[in-house]
Amino acid sequence: MSTSPPFPGVPRPAEAVNADIRALMQRAGGVLRAEDRPAYQLLVDEWNAAMARKRALGDMATAA
Repeated sequence: MSTSPPFPGVPRPAEAVNADIRALMQRAGGVLRAEDRPAYQLLVDEWNAAMARKRALGDMATAA
């Protein structure tokens, strides 16, 4: 699981972050341990930001 973008300062797409969330959950057997929760929360926060960017870009494409 990679929680950092391949290029510093370039955000990852939501699909890539979602794949990391799924991988973390699979490794955890569907139940997060206390030590997994910080990584999970970072991924969820990153995914939310990626989805917000995706929605904003979609809105801009629709307006154009």
